[in-house]
Amino acid sequence: MRTTTRRAVLGAGIAAAGGSLLAACSKGSDSGSSAAPAPTADLVSPDGKEVAAAEAKRGGGPVRKVALTATPTRLDLGGRTVTTWAYGDRLPGREIRVTAGDTLAVTLANHLPEPTSLHWHGLALRNDMDGVPGVTQRPVKAGASFDYRFAVAHPGTYWFHPHSGTQQDRGLYAPLIVEDPKEPLAYDKEWVVVLDDWVDGVDGSTPDAVLAELSRGMGGMDHGGGSGGSGGMDHGGHGGHDMSHMSMTSKASGSSRTPATAEPSPSPSGPSRMMMGATSPLLGGDAGDVAYPHYLVNGRTPEDPETFTAKPGDRVRIRFINAGGDTAFRVALGGHRMTVTHTDGFPVEHRQADALLLGMGERYDVLVEVKDGVFPLTALAEGKKRSALALLRSGGGSAPDADVRPKELEAAPLTADRLRAHRSVALGERRPDRTITLRLTGSMAKYDWAINGRKYAPEPRYLVGSGERVRLVFVNDTEMWHPMHLHGHTFALPGRGPRKDTAIVLPGRRLAVDFDADNPGRWMVHCHNVYHSESGMMTLLGYRK
Repeated sequence: MRTTTRRAVLGAGIAAAGGSLLAACSKGSDSGSSAAPAPTADLVSPDGKEVAAAEAKRGGGPVRKVALTATPTRLDLGGRTVTTWAYGDRLPGREIRVTAGDTLAVTLANHLPEPTSLHWHGLALRNDMDGVPGVTQRPVKAGASFDYRFAVAHPGTYWFHPHSGTQQDRGLYAPLIVEDPKEPLAYDKEWVVVLDDWVDGVDGSTPDAVLAELSRGMGGMDHGGGSGGSGGMDHGGHGGHDMSHMSMTSKASGSSRTPATAEPSPSPSGPSRMMMGATSPLLGGDAGDVAYPHYLVNGRTPEDPETFTAKPGDRVRIRFINAGGDTAFRVALGGHRMTVTHTDGFPVEHRQADALLLGMGERYDVLVEVKDGVFPLTALAEGKKRSALALLRSGGGSAPDADVRPKELEAAPLTADRLRAHRSVALGERRPDRTITLRLTGSMAKYDWAINGRKYAPEPRYLVGSGERVRLVFVNDTEMWHPMHLHGHTFALPGRGPRKDTAIVLPGRRLAVDFDADNPGRWMVHCHNVYHSESGMMTLLGYRK
């Protein structure tokens, strides 16, 4: 491994960025809106001695080496071939599986036409391996490679994806499963189910073109009442795209021709993808911004779904991951109840449910007792009136139609606020040493998403001290829901709620979460709607030295 080279690259990146790149806020940052930069010297650096000390405490067991290549490719989504970017030639990318206590060593080779990175979503890892360009590392340039190496401390269901522009909404994602060496659950089979909304390469569309269209906002349109600027409108809206907003790589990707089995590419930018009229009471109004042409389970469309096989009576663990860019999924397995055992990698007190709601970035583990027959595993795109599908086959019978809606979807889905942390991981009672208020601001009309009215800049604005109990108060001043994600830590929901790294904050609502500042460095907090975050709904926490 090129550890020395990696350190040199990181140091050069920070130096080249200038003194203000990794600046911090003053001690008056707790109120949120008053945050302002302060000297970089006050902060722990991503490769500082404090980071190394925290890593040493995590230990370092057997090394698991993995080689990943990010590359342009063609993917079969189930009868439809698209040109996209992925880790190899499969969707999702090949699963990485390690055991808690292992050291993961991943070499990322970038064969893409633009820089990229790898973020290890949900892991409490060393800061200089978190994969945020301009903050914890330099971007991995086209034609270059980068070595990620870190101890993996906590078992659970995680995943990885770039933290570079809208790349996550292509095919650049894969599961990361960390097994528990003292696994308390008993089961016969395990399935990893990755949910996604798909637009890249369909009729010439790219995520960059979608962002360019959304960034123009809805202007003076009649947005309807109380649904984030799009309620009550028919599906449709702006046509075409302003090509000046697109990168050259987006143009190249969007205009690529594929074989006769592929989606046609009539224009470099594709049709309008702005979604209007998608509402969900469960999400507090507006369900999303993007009208995706496809919704996928493990990279397959409902017309050609993946089929899981089991025997009647088998006990199966299903690990659900929402890798979507703009879609919450309501998930149910027809004819079965699910027992929820984990969320975002951490165990909860077991609770049965007919259906689950997953925001982007969230994960849930469940157990099911398999019945005899053929059953739909349906992931309804909440508020968007479309769905993804896989099948469970444990006996004879015909497969259901692609648009099947099992009755379990009609039940109110289980949400994280109704779960309780398992006693083994519950955050102990303690008054917060510091409270940071993060107001979620912006609108669909102007597409000016931000935190505390400030669009993202790569400089920590909120300071914490090592060992502090920190309370983050998300106040959603917008008319849309936001799945908020904290890097490098897990927080606890109120009332001995579950430990999570991603939580839905509904419009007009307030959510206070607590975490222990036990992982030094500079960490991002952002909305996991890729288009909201890329428009500015991101900020940084920094540890004081």
